[in-house]
Amino acid sequence: MLYVANVADDDLDGSHPAVAKVRELAAKEGAQLIIICGRIEAEISELAGDEKKEFLADMGLTESGLERLIRTAYDLLGLITYFTAGVKEVRAWTIIRGTKAPQAAGVIHSDFEKGFIRAEVIAFNDFIASGGESGAREKGLLRLEGKEYVVQDGDVMHFRFNV
Repeated sequence: MLYVANVADDDLDGSHPAVAKVRELAAKEGAQLIIICGRIEAEISELAGDEKKEFLADMGLTESGLERLIRTAYDLLGLITYFTAGVKEVRAWTIIRGTKAPQAAGVIHSDFEKGFIRAEVIAFNDFIASGGESGAREKGLLRLEGKEYVVQDGDVMHFRFNV
């Protein structure tokens, strides 16, 4: 269970009496509580990269309420994300934590799962730090994984298959 309290911007610290009641209820149920301010979230949604970071820093926040909500919901539901990256696009795919590579490939297309051979995998941070797939490959950070590989949150993957 996840409770989300929408509060005024001066109540983001969670000190409002209504939030205290929700916090008490959540604790009793073993649930989680996220406190957000819808007005602030609307402002954040209209800002670009650096402006957004500055705004959050001025508010004393490291991430938006929406980002916290998504991260917490993913954790509660046992979900992770992996990526596929090509020349034209990068896509994010949601899977259940503990999913093996062939089943993760099947999220894209059932033929990928049926004809799975192997996956080329790069950790997200390595992918970014290396400037992409070719840089990661040059640095030896791309690895080949088989049918028993359990996909990790943030993996950048390219599937090899034959149908």
